[in-house]
Amino acid sequence: MTEIIKKNNVTKLALVAAALVIMLFSMAVLSKAASNPENHKKTIAALDEKKADVLKLTAASAAASTAIAAIPGDSTTPVANKLADLTSYFLIILMVIFLEKYLVTLTGYAAFFILIPAACILFAVGICLNRTFLKALAAKTAVFGFVIFMIIPLSIKVTAMIEETYESTMETTMKEAQDITDEINDNTDSEGNIISKFVSKIKDGVSGLMEKGENLLNHFIEVVAVMMVTSCFIPIIVLLFMLWFVRLLFGIQINVPKDLPHRFNKKIHEK
Repeated sequence: MTEIIKKNNVTKLALVAAALVIMLFSMAVLSKAASNPENHKKTIAALDEKKADVLKLTAASAAASTAIAAIPGDSTTPVANKLADLTSYFLIILMVIFLEKYLVTLTGYAAFFILIPAACILFAVGICLNRTFLKALAAKTAVFGFVIFMIIPLSIKVTAMIEETYESTMETTMKEAQDITDEINDNTDSEGNIISKFVSKIKDGVSGLMEKGENLLNHFIEVVAVMMVTSCFIPIIVLLFMLWFVRLLFGIQINVPKDLPHRFNKKIHEK
């Protein structure tokens, strides 16, 4: 019996020592590596590329809006205003990209300098006090640390697949915006008025230019929708999926009271 107790104590000490070693290694080595931008070059490069695309699209929509607004008459004003309004959406997308860029390193620091060491401490205390719930909490904390660390790299990979499909649409939109802007600017006098000869040459005149502006606006809206999905919603979806997977992994269940249907029916009858 004494030997069994000694063996159990030795096993506990070994597990506690291993947890402390992992904690120190995580804080001293892994946290520095995970928070070093040099180790996230591909992810940061992908975010920088998205940022450059957003800036190009913002400039293109603003230039196209100014050019279309110069067309004689008020018929093209709504299209020009809608193109100008897209700037606010591009600003939101740009803010999200900057946030993701900084979170790449911050989540690594939080995971390996705070959450993983906290999990190690909880595990060590659980071993010493023989508390199962502390060990389970330690495992959940560690897994959550890995989840927040992997959320942005995984979302970048998912968005890359979507963006490959719509890359040609984005390039076409920027080309159309550049073409219509150059076409109008090249036929504008020094006072900012469009030359009447230019309008007369175009099929259907002003209505023809308006149709071009509407098509351009539709393409911009499509690009904005795709970028909102890839930059804003995909990271959230990936996070929710990973949290669902963690719950499934640990078998967390939501306990519903047995008399809940009876309570629900009672409230309905009372109303």
